[in-house]
Amino acid sequence: MSLHRSRRQFFGDVGRGALVAGLGFGLARELGFGVAFADAPSDVLSFGPLEPLVALMQETSTDRILAVLVERLKSGTDLRTLVAAGALANARTFGGEDYVGFHTMMALGPAYRLAEESPEGRRALPVLKVLYRNTARIQEFGGRAKEVLRIVAPAPFPKDRVGGEVIRDAVRAKDVTSAERAFAATSSDSADESLNSVLYAVEDNTDVHRVALPYRAWELAHIIGPEHAHTLLRQSVRYCVKEEAGNHGASFGKVRTLLPALLDDHHLLARAPGTKPADDEWIDMTSRAIFEGSPEEAAAVAATVLADGHDPADVGEAISLAANQLLLRDAGRTARDERPGKPVGSVHGDSIGLHASDSANAWRNLATAGSRRNVYACLILGAYQVAFDRTARGGEFLHGMPISSPEDVAKVVSGGADALLRAADEAIRANDQRRACAVVARCGQLDVPARRVFDLLLGYAVSEDGALHAEKYYRTVTEDFAATRPAFRWRHLVGLARVTASEYGHRAAGIDEASRLLGI
Repeated sequence: MSLHRSRRQFFGDVGRGALVAGLGFGLARELGFGVAFADAPSDVLSFGPLEPLVALMQETSTDRILAVLVERLKSGTDLRTLVAAGALANARTFGGEDYVGFHTMMALGPAYRLAEESPEGRRALPVLKVLYRNTARIQEFGGRAKEVLRIVAPAPFPKDRVGGEVIRDAVRAKDVTSAERAFAATSSDSADESLNSVLYAVEDNTDVHRVALPYRAWELAHIIGPEHAHTLLRQSVRYCVKEEAGNHGASFGKVRTLLPALLDDHHLLARAPGTKPADDEWIDMTSRAIFEGSPEEAAAVAATVLADGHDPADVGEAISLAANQLLLRDAGRTARDERPGKPVGSVHGDSIGLHASDSANAWRNLATAGSRRNVYACLILGAYQVAFDRTARGGEFLHGMPISSPEDVAKVVSGGADALLRAADEAIRANDQRRACAVVARCGQLDVPARRVFDLLLGYAVSEDGALHAEKYYRTVTEDFAATRPAFRWRHLVGLARVTASEYGHRAAGIDEASRLLGI
C-alpha cells in the first residue's frame, strides 16, 4: 500500500472520523463504517471483509444486537456470514478460556445445522438465539478491551520434530506463548495439518471440553470456511494450557502413559486402519465391554479390536452406544447438585450422561478427520473416557436400570403416529422424562418416521435454554443417529427425548424477542 494519499482520501478519512466521533464507535460499526485508530495495538487480529461484522458482534449492546442482526438479514446478509462473524468474534474475545464463551462457540455450528432443518420462516431463530448469548457474554466479559487472541508470530520447529509433539510439550510446560507460536507454524501447511497437530495436546487428557472444543471448531470451520480453521483451533491450544496450569482432571498421567503403551503394544502406528465388517452382535458385545470395564480395560478393548482390523467407524459406533447408556441410566441431579435451571432429577446441561455422549461423539468424529495416529488415539481415548465417566458415581450406572424399561414401552398405547407424537409432546411439557422416553422408544418400534420425532424435539432445542447444551446435544444425537445401524439408532433419539423433557420450562434468553422480530 502506498505511503502517500491524495487530498480527497485525506479529507475523506477526516470526514469519517468526525462522523464516527459524533455517532459513537459502536453505532458507526453498525452502520458499516470501518474505523482504525493510530494508537491501536499492532498485534490486533483482523478478519478482512468480515471485520466490520465481527466488530459489530463485539461492540453492540445486548439489548440492540437482535434488532441489528435482523436488519442485516433483511438487507441480504445470510446466516452463514452471521455465524462466521459470531464465531470469530467469540474466538478473538475469549480464546477458549471462558466457560460460557467456549460453550457458546461450540453451539454456533450446531445452531446453523438446526437452521438447515427448520422450516423456512424459522431458520434464523436458532442462530439468533446463540448470537444473542454470544454478544451478551462478550459484553459481560468486557468486549474489545479484554479480547484474548492476538496476532502471534510462528516459531518453526526443528525438521526432526513432529509439530504436534512440539505443541504438546509446550502445553505440558504451561508455556502458552511457545504453544501458540508452534501451532501458528502449522497453519502454513493446511487446515488438516492444524487439526492433527492440535490433537497431540488434546489427547494428553480426557474431559468433555478438551475434546468437544476442537471438534466443534473443526465442524464450524467447514461451515464458515477452512481459512478460519486455525483461528478456531487456537482456542484448544489455550484451553489445554489453562487446564494444565490448573491441574484439572484425575486422569492426568494415566492417559499419558497408557495411550503410547497401547499404540506400541498393538503396533497400531505401523498398520492402516482396517475395514473388517461388524454385525449387530459384535457392536452390542463391544459396546457392553467398553461400558462395563475399567477405563484401562475399555481402552484396551478399543486398541485390541482396532489391531484386529475392525473398521474404526464400527468402533466409534460402539463407543457412542456405551455413552448413551450413561444418559439412559442416570438417576438425575441430587439435591446437592441442584442449580438454577437444573432442578433435582434433571439430566440436561452438564450431566454425566450428556457430557459422556458429547465426548464420545467428538472422539468418534475426530477419528474420521485425523491422521492414522489420531484415528487410533481418538478411539482408544473415547473408550477410556466412557468408562472413566461411568465410574464417577460408583456402581450407579453399572447396576441401575435404563430410565425406560421394556415394560414402560409396552404400556404406551399406539393410536398411530399422530397420537404418539402428541403423547411425546405432553410428556415433555410435563417434564416426565420416563414417559417421554417410553413414547419415543415406541415410535421406533412402530416405524414412525424419525424425521417427525426429530422435528418435535427440534422445536424445543431451539426454544429452551438447555443450560448451554441444547443445540450441541441435539446435533450430537442427529450425528450419532445417522451413523448408527437401525438395530440401535433409536437409543440415541430416546436419549434426546429424555434431555428435552428435562430441559423444558427454562426458555432461552432472547428467543421471544428474536421471534417477534422475525414475525413468528
